[in-house]
Amino acid sequence: MSNPDLDRWNARFDVPDHVFGEAPNSFLARHAAGLSPGRALCVADGEGRNGVWLAQQGWDVLSLDFSAVAQQKAAALAARRGVALTLEQGDVHGWPYPAAAFDLVADIFSQFSPPAERARKWAGLRRTLRPGGHLIVEGYTPRQLVHRTGGPSAAENLYTEPMLRDAFGGLEILVLHEREEVLDEGAGHSGMSALIGLVARKPD
Repeated sequence: MSNPDLDRWNARFDVPDHVFGEAPNSFLARHAAGLSPGRALCVADGEGRNGVWLAQQGWDVLSLDFSAVAQQKAAALAARRGVALTLEQGDVHGWPYPAAAFDLVADIFSQFSPPAERARKWAGLRRTLRPGGHLIVEGYTPRQLVHRTGGPSAAENLYTEPMLRDAFGGLEILVLHEREEVLDEGAGHSGMSALIGLVARKPD
């Protein structure tokens, strides 16, 4: 049976260029740069820009996405950059998220989940993070509906500080702030954007 969401994303990724560029998300790069490499999970990693960059920094990366088309491009990008990237095709909502398995979990712009599914995914992120490990989340705020330079069009899929604080309150929140800046992440994220970033650490 066809999955309309999967068909849509496969079609979107089935172009020569990387839809969101080949460079890592700047918020992720800025806040992961000072961490000691270990095992990392990149959730909804798409064409692999973030997973490949982390692998270049010495991380052992599992790149999770449900689009085989995107993962083919991720594998090609990793090969061009000369790094190893473990690819796993799966739904970020139903993936098992093994307990205490990763030192870093990156959830960058995976904002097309309905609230109930998002809660399942975020519970998995908390579970799979090792004590002492870090979670990095980047997303759009409701003001992105004004800019319309990327991201979902449904307000319920956008992030706010109270939402993230409530979802990850069991973690030590190191950074949580909203900002507006120009993104240049391929055709998919281009122009002035309303953003929110979270960095949190799981207590030992």
